[in-house]
Amino acid sequence: MCAMMIELEVTIMAERKQFLGVTQADPRLLQLLTEALGRIVTDEELREQRISFAFGNSLNAERITKDSVRQASQSIRLLSPAERP
Repeated sequence: MCAMMIELEVTIMAERKQFLGVTQADPRLLQLLTEALGRIVTDEELREQRISFAFGNSLNAERITKDSVRQASQSIRLLSPAERP
C-alpha cells in the first residue's frame, strides 16, 4: 500500500510540473480578463454554460449528448428563494 501512495504522489506532482516555469501571465489573457470584468452575462449565455458544465461532467455515456443535456435542462428548473424549504 505504501508503494501505491508514493506512485500516486509522483503522478500528481508530475501533472503540476508544467506550471513550474510559468512566471508571467500572458498579456493578451490579462487584457481579455480585464475586458470581461464589466461584461454582463446574458441569460442565454448562462444557460449554455450550465449545459456545457453538465455535459462536461457526464460519465462519458454514449447516450448523453450536449443536445440531450440541453433537452433535459428544459424540464429542470431552480427553486426561487420563496419556494425553498
